[in-house]
Amino acid sequence: MSKILLTGANGQLGRAIRKEYGDEADFILTDMIDDPAFIKLDISDHEAVMDAARKYKPDVIINCAAYTNVDGCETNEETAFKANAIGPKNLAVAAETVDAKLIHISTDYVFNGCGTRPYVEEDAPDPVSAYGRTKMAGERYVQDFSHKYFILRTAWLYGDGKNFVKTMVRLSKTHDSVSVVCDQLGTPTSAKELARMIHYLEPTDNYGIFHATCEGDTNWADFTKVIFEKLGIKTEVIRVTSEEYAAMNPASAHRPHYSIMENRMLKLTTDFTMAHWEDALDEYLKDFDIDSV
Repeated sequence: MSKILLTGANGQLGRAIRKEYGDEADFILTDMIDDPAFIKLDISDHEAVMDAARKYKPDVIINCAAYTNVDGCETNEETAFKANAIGPKNLAVAAETVDAKLIHISTDYVFNGCGTRPYVEEDAPDPVSAYGRTKMAGERYVQDFSHKYFILRTAWLYGDGKNFVKTMVRLSKTHDSVSVVCDQLGTPTSAKELARMIHYLEPTDNYGIFHATCEGDTNWADFTKVIFEKLGIKTEVIRVTSEEYAAMNPASAHRPHYSIMENRMLKLTTDFTMAHWEDALDEYLKDFDIDSV
């Protein structure tokens, strides 16, 4: 049984990983919340990370901790850099020190979003937002300071916690219509599916960068429409462009117009396949409680 130090253990992906593994792993759960169920660990604190690594001697470190507020990163890039770059650097050094594998979660935002075909792992990063810049720096630190690493780039993640699906459902309760961007393309990805992929890769030595999204693609407006249809919600979805949305929300950061990624390395080097995004959404909505949102 692997001993796994899990950062961001109370987040959407952290919860999904714990559920996916069940009793198959010995977890050291860390997060930044005050809860006796979790060890409070600031991954940007080098000494704290090293102390934890030396104390618990994990076989694997899975890093789900990040500053993911895309708009907040624009005004707090230094804070974002500490969480998204310095934190992974510290974890990489710690993993190397105790000879642990490191699984680091990254993002489609490392690309500029100007593509015309799905991004593959070999495409050069070119971030256009503070969030993307800090996440790209984190990737590079992981590569520079550890050698037993998996970098998993995912996108449009949703699971048990605050997410786009719940936000749209909540808005539908108080609005006859919702305006949603229609010209940003990507792939909604279930945290459950990503956790399955992590569980598959973790025991292997198939190290490197992997794209990790569900199959298929859509846009935010159509994604919202499908959510409403599956839940029987009658709220109208009004399609707006990114420019129109920015005019309504001038503080918003730049979002990639094209975020479709191909899970090329996963398909070439394994027999694991991520579910189609609509099938993953069906699974997520199976036990969805509208009244609790």
